[in-house]
Amino acid sequence: MPPIYSLMNELAKLLIILGGVMVLAGVVLLLLPKIPWLGRLPGDVFFERGRFTFYFPLATCIIVSIVLTLLVSLFRR
Repeated sequence: MPPIYSLMNELAKLLIILGGVMVLAGVVLLLLPKIPWLGRLPGDVFFERGRFTFYFPLATCIIVSIVLTLLVSLFRR
């Protein structure tokens, strides 16, 4: 098999994987607003003073990081 076909096969696989990741990201973005507690956990920082508002979802970031780490570690095995 000439090298160009091998390169095309690898590119096709990469595009299929990237397409799947984009579809998965779209589904996640559609479902995130339906989770009422996400973004309003006790460890999230919210500060409002007059016209200034500061919001940093610290606890939400930690929970999402743990869940993603567990999922990636499961798929790597």
